[in-house]
Amino acid sequence: MQAFLEYVVKGLVEHPEAVTVTPVERQGATVYELRLHPDDMGRVIGKQGLTINALRSLLLAGSARKGLRCSLDVVENQPAA
Repeated sequence: MQAFLEYVVKGLVEHPEAVTVTPVERQGATVYELRLHPDDMGRVIGKQGLTINALRSLLLAGSARKGLRCSLDVVENQPAA
């Protein structure tokens, strides 16, 4: 699922080199944390959240077929102080 998410998101953004997807286990489910370039945040979220909701739906359907519980979170990169 991680490779699938990376492939789809890298196709959407202008800075594919900045895309990272990190799986984190939380309460028996896998949460994929998506980090990307700040300029690409709007592209991935989409108008009224349509794009990110579509990605979450694809992830949910794909993981359900494998008997897994997965979700997707977009994590903002904090600028270095």
